[in-house]
Amino acid sequence: MTVSALHRPIDALAIGEVALIAAIDRAGLEPQTAQRLCELGFDEGVDVEILHRAPFGGDPIAVRVGNMVVALRRDMARLIEVAA
Repeated sequence: MTVSALHRPIDALAIGEVALIAAIDRAGLEPQTAQRLCELGFDEGVDVEILHRAPFGGDPIAVRVGNMVVALRRDMARLIEVAA
C-alpha cells in the first residue's frame, strides 16, 4: 500500500479528529482479521473518529465507527488509510 499525499494512516489522526476511510491494506491482514474489520464497519467511505489513545503511545486506540467504539492495535490501525 502506498500512502498518497492526501492520505495518512488512521493512527496519525488527533483525538477528536474525524476522517473518511480511503483504503484498507487487506494484504497486510489475515483474511479473518480483514473480514472482522469489515463486520465492525471499517470500509472505504466510512467516517471514523479517534476517541482515545493509550498513554505513552501504546496500544490500543479507541475509534468510533458509526455508532460503535472499537479498540485497535496500532499495527492494525496503520493499515487503514484515511482522508481528512
